[in-house]
This record gives sequence, structure tokens and C-alpha cells, in this order.
Amino acid sequence: MTSPINHKATAAYFEEKDYFGLGKANVFFFEQGMLPCVTEEGKIIMETAGKVSMAPDGNGGIYPSLLSSGALDDMEKSRGTKYLHVFSIDNALVKPADPGFLGFCLEQGADCGNKSTWKSHAHEKVGVVALRAGEPCVVEYSEITQEMAERTDDQGRLVFGAGNICNHFYTLDFLRNTVLPNMGNLYHIAKKKIPYFDGQTTVKPDSNNGIKLETFIFDVFPLSKNFCVWEVERSQEFAPVKNGPGSPSDSPDTARSMISNMCQTWLTAAGATIAKEGVCEISPLVSYGGEGLESYQGQTVELPCHLSS
Repeated sequence: MTSPINHKATAAYFEEKDYFGLGKANVFFFEQGMLPCVTEEGKIIMETAGKVSMAPDGNGGIYPSLLSSGALDDMEKSRGTKYLHVFSIDNALVKPADPGFLGFCLEQGADCGNKSTWKSHAHEKVGVVALRAGEPCVVEYSEITQEMAERTDDQGRLVFGAGNICNHFYTLDFLRNTVLPNMGNLYHIAKKKIPYFDGQTTVKPDSNNGIKLETFIFDVFPLSKNFCVWEVERSQEFAPVKNGPGSPSDSPDTARSMISNMCQTWLTAAGATIAKEGVCEISPLVSYGGEGLESYQGQTVELPCHLSS
């Protein structure tokens, strides 16, 4: 899923890279929707004299866009797809179509599933998986109180510590027959700096001046009749990239380091010895989760290295 802002650039990049070997017929691009930006009083913000200020409708826009774009029909009717694995683009350690996660969801008979990793600290900027009135949900970090974020149990463990990492399983039956007819119009408020027309020119404000309305992908969780959660190790599955290079956390640098550390762990577990310093990367075509590295037993692997075959 792309937005109208980056759709052309994304599609062009995939074409330039020959669809990374997947084949053009197996890559389906579709755009999320857009919503008008408003003031805190609810008035629509104009970007120019004749143009309403618009913003993408959030990752929850995936549901109506799957239908309107024809992607849902393509999966069901053309490919016979029954299950969908959806994940955020900014996680460098994501495992696409993870057989462990998908197998767990199928074994549990789940119509919807969610991967989770325990929060690194009380105020980590991730939502938390919880129950609200007995129904599964995710409470965003911006919507949880300080007391709830810091609450601990008798062992000193966070009560609300199951971090949401935007990594989900769905049956297509659940999406078509439960989500789409019942999801409604639940919007979350994001206060942002929104360019506006002052009567003469477009002004770029220095502080938040308006609201972007967003739908969240996890807001359909309460509709699930059999929801399951799969907790994973952060070091193996969650390396978010949300900040720029050089940032101390959630940056390209920290994600690269986590990938390298994970790959070194795999090699060590296979019986290899790591020498020197540098980045280590193992192509997923060589090993998906640390398997198939027996040939490195007793060998010394010098860093930096990229094992691609």
C-alpha cells in the first residue's frame, strides 16, 4: 500500500529493480485514501485558494483500499489466497510470511492475529496490546495515561507492556465479511503543522496548527471472534526505522546494527567463529531464520561480510 504522495516513486523503484525477482504480475500496488485536514474548531484547512489541504488516512486505510483497488478480489479470485500477512514498512527485521506466526494463527483457528514484543521501557513510543471491555485492542502510546504506562505488577513487570509492532495476520473471510461491513468511521486525531492559505499565499507554520484525521489498522481487532497474540524477541524481529541517520534510537544505524548482530548470532549458533569488526548480513535467500548454515561450522567468518550464496 502506498499513498498518493509516494505512489509513482515507489512503483518506479520496483520497476527499476525488476521487482526484486518477484515478477511484475506478483506485485500489486494500491493507494490508501486521503482525508481533509481541519482546524481544532473543525473547519477545513485550505492549502491554496482552490485546494483543500489533504493527508493520507492512516494505515487503517488499508481495508477500504484493498476493496476499492481490486486487490482483495485479485487475491481471492485470481490467486486463491485465504490468509494475509500485513506488516509495517519501517521494520528492518520483519519476517514476511513467517511460517511460525502463520502456523500458530492457523493452529489456533484465529481470524486475526498480532505479533508483539515487550516494551523496552515504560514510555517507548509503541502502542500496547490490551483488552477493553473484554475485547482485544491496541492503545496507542499517545493515548495511554502516564499512570497506565508506568503501572507494574507484583514482580515489577509492566502491566501494559505488550508492545504492538504492526505485524498482523488475517483471514480474507474476516476482512471481507466482518471488517469491511462493520469497521465504521473511527478516526484518531494527530495534531500537526499543516500548510494553510492566509488569503494571499501558502504559509508553512512553525507549530501545530491543525488536525490530521487517521484510521489505525488495529481498530478492527475488537471485531475478531478469535484473536491471538504471538510474542517475539525484539532482537530477532523488531528494528524500527523512524528517525534519521545518527539518531541514538530507531534509526537506519541502529537497524543495521541489529541486523548484523542477529546474523552474527546465527553464525555463532552454527559453530562459526566471528573475526574482526564490521557489519554482517546474511541474505534471506541463504537463511530465513538461522537455518541452513551448517556448512559454516568450524569456519572463521571475517567481518564485514555479506553472505549471499
